[in-house]
Amino acid sequence: MKAKKTFLFSFLCLAFLGLFSCNNRKNNVLPIYNPTDFKSELVDKNLRNKSKNHTVSDFELINQNGQIITQDIYKDKIYVADFFFTTCGTICPIMTNNMRKIQEEFINDNDIMLLSLSVLPETDNVAVLKEYAKTKGVINGKWNVTTGDKKHIYELARQSYFAVVKQGDRQQDFIHTPNFILIDKEKQIRGIYDGTKDEDIKRIIEDIHILKN
Repeated sequence: MKAKKTFLFSFLCLAFLGLFSCNNRKNNVLPIYNPTDFKSELVDKNLRNKSKNHTVSDFELINQNGQIITQDIYKDKIYVADFFFTTCGTICPIMTNNMRKIQEEFINDNDIMLLSLSVLPETDNVAVLKEYAKTKGVINGKWNVTTGDKKHIYELARQSYFAVVKQGDRQQDFIHTPNFILIDKEKQIRGIYDGTKDEDIKRIIEDIHILKN
């Protein structure tokens, strides 16, 4: 029942965001998303009334090769971010396969990068991520699969990317969404997509081309 409620919540969030962006995409102009454009459940309570000038916060993570990954590596890049964990057996394998499709589409484009953040950093250590990246076809330098401080990761999820639902009072009471988040070179959110759906993967690839142009 909990899984069904989570799926329904994610579906409604994405439907709302799809309607919001439809008119702009027709004119080949992508919207700029702010906290007020998201369902409040996805947003840290201190940001729920913010309606403009939202940008993704600086971050410090550790990738599959044990390297420190910061915002500087993504400076002047368009990138797609998502939240996952390696032992997830439901939506995560689909999301990872679809992220790889985006990687393949832009394999020779140095302006496009990918960023995956584990929501279970206590178990997804560097060794685990390295094996996961190897089996999933992650290309080093193109796609960083990351771990790090749990508090920092959840702050990014709730205050920057709006991709995790808080369900209780404990730190571990979070459920990640299937969202892929498109970030432009100015660190602004330009699109939200269901990472489990083929039609949304086609749409995000189209939107990346729009941003580049």
